[in-house]
Amino acid sequence: MILIDQLKEVYIDGELETIDTTNWYPKVIRKDYTVGSNLTGNALDDPDQNFYENYACGAEGNYNGYCNPGVDELIDRQSSEADQEKRKKLVWEIERKLAEDGAQPIIFYGRRETCWQP
Repeated sequence: MILIDQLKEVYIDGELETIDTTNWYPKVIRKDYTVGSNLTGNALDDPDQNFYENYACGAEGNYNGYCNPGVDELIDRQSSEADQEKRKKLVWEIERKLAEDGAQPIIFYGRRETCWQP
């Protein structure tokens, strides 16, 4: 139980209820949980997918209903910013605000490697 061990490292003690995906989504929609772990993944190497799908007001993956119009504005700004350094700073600002607001806090980032052969 890797997740339980990781939670204990940050002084959270609990029991893990493993449920099938077909039961998980209805449970989340009903908000029938105390703390839920969502293994949200990103297929694109771009922050737009994560921000617009999981943190924007009314987003389908925004299960806890987090809504901050100021963050939505920052998401739009970073999405249209052509200068990569400026965009990176906006993304960090968004990440900091999401952490301060407790919007779906990130417990851990998965580590993995990929090898590509030309």
